[in-house]
Amino acid sequence: MQYKYHNIIFDLDGTLINSGPGIIHAVQYALKKYGINETDMTVLKSFVGPPLNQQFINCYNFSHEQSLEAVKYFREYYTDKGILENEVYEQIPELLKTLVENGLKLLIASSKPEKFVKNILSQHDLLKYFAFAGGSLLDGSRINKDDVLAYVLKQMQITDLNDCIMVGDRKYDVIGAKKFNLKCVGVTYGYGSLEELKDINADFIIDKPLELLSIIK
Repeated sequence: MQYKYHNIIFDLDGTLINSGPGIIHAVQYALKKYGINETDMTVLKSFVGPPLNQQFINCYNFSHEQSLEAVKYFREYYTDKGILENEVYEQIPELLKTLVENGLKLLIASSKPEKFVKNILSQHDLLKYFAFAGGSLLDGSRINKDDVLAYVLKQMQITDLNDCIMVGDRKYDVIGAKKFNLKCVGVTYGYGSLEELKDINADFIIDKPLELLSIIK
């Protein structure tokens, strides 16, 4: 079978894995260090996907220094507990297996630290499907989606960007993809809304993972 794209780049949180519970609990843990008892789920869910330090700045007016400190507190919880509080979205294992069996190359570009990305994929026996899983660094660098994409493309020596497509649930995935003129599929089952994906002009929008197959064929 012929495919339009042979390099499929996935976001992780909200796209392959429902990582929300662990991230939300870790954010609440970090905020309590500052005397903030956050229960607004809309605010808490906004931390799933974008760079964490930027969200602490955006949502709580933290200084740059405070935001980096808050990320350290976040990781106190997340490293041992939060990283286990996740589940694979329905249809994802079937989708990944189908794509690999048809000779496509699967990649990850996540703002989550690469160490955590590989850990979570391994928990669910999904790492085997990916030619490369790229993420940010623990020192807080390479966290913007375009920086991670640049890193993944370089590591895989991919030069034909017309042969790549990005799949993600938030506007940050679409923005990052557009910087490389990559087509981008927005998924509505994650943490981004349909309105968010439409407003940012995602090239395609799907409601279930297996719908991706009809887009890339």
